[in-house]
Amino acid sequence: MSKVNSLKLNEPDYPELLLHIHSPPAWLFWTGIAPQEFISKPKVAIVGSRKASAYGKQVTERLAGELARAGVVIISGLAFGIDATAHRAALSVGGCTVAVLPAPLDKIYPAAHHNLAKQIVSSSGALVSEYPPGSEVYKENFIARNRIVSGLADVLVITEAAKNSGSLHTARFALEQGKTVMAVPGNIYSPTSEGCNNLINSGAGVVRDVDDIFLALNLKPKARTIKRVFKGTTEEQLLFDLIRGGVNDQDDLAARSGMSGQALNSALSMLEINGHIKADAGHWTLQ
Repeated sequence: MSKVNSLKLNEPDYPELLLHIHSPPAWLFWTGIAPQEFISKPKVAIVGSRKASAYGKQVTERLAGELARAGVVIISGLAFGIDATAHRAALSVGGCTVAVLPAPLDKIYPAAHHNLAKQIVSSSGALVSEYPPGSEVYKENFIARNRIVSGLADVLVITEAAKNSGSLHTARFALEQGKTVMAVPGNIYSPTSEGCNNLINSGAGVVRDVDDIFLALNLKPKARTIKRVFKGTTEEQLLFDLIRGGVNDQDDLAARSGMSGQALNSALSMLEINGHIKADAGHWTLQ
């Protein structure tokens, strides 16, 4: 991991946004870009269930990707499920993403996301923590971390959350901080959307598409030319290169790639969900 930097609460470059939250971190540790490099940009925190459904992941990928493509910084907590999906979606379009950890930066948590953390730093993003290197990780850190996630953001979006999801702690912190809280509606019979539906019923803003979030940010995105960064499996890369080279028919893709029908359909679906390709008159083309 890159060098760990630090800021003390009373130092000039300490983010002003965090001065106004409950119990501001006495120290802020980071690796990657410095807080002052992203704090002046529009910022949206996207959080949600660790056990995300296919619907939750698809919605998160689309929203985070479109926001990041427009220059919005995506903030989340590096956790499994929605958090990791939001980070990866931002990276996939060459956008900026910031991960707030419940652990010191020398103990990436969860450990399974060590490579994702490295990608965030190497792609001009940042990892942030209030815990000094060498600290132990305690259960209470996970809820405490959420006040920083919401504190760094202008708007909080919850894309999928169950009735007792930890994401609802983030919503409570955001409301206490005077931030706009928004939620994606879900199937009324799905337990994984019950928390979001309850938030909307209690007055949270409804996210029907990314324009609802842009409106909350008071932002009219201009066309940007962020270079798309392709990060996919070997199979996805192979199909992406074939389509870019003019092989557009699914039968031709199967023949040229040598992939089974199931593997081909799975890879094509992921490429489409991540915004790399689209179906056009029965053929595949680049997005």
